[in-house]
Amino acid sequence: MAYATGNPKTKKMLRAWVAEGRNVETFSPGPFPVRENGEDTIEGPHYPEPHRWYARVKVEGGRIVKVLS
Repeated sequence: MAYATGNPKTKKMLRAWVAEGRNVETFSPGPFPVRENGEDTIEGPHYPEPHRWYARVKVEGGRIVKVLS
């Protein structure tokens, strides 16, 4: 599963960061790669906290440009 840099605690926080134009990127700490372009699913917050939210995002150049759902 993929995560967002900055470790947003809520999906609302992620949406606000993207709307502000922050450089929020996707990453995967495991062996599975993340998409550089297109749509991807991310979750948060990061381990060791329990995951509380999932989001479908649009990614361009590894950067989240829009939270789809």
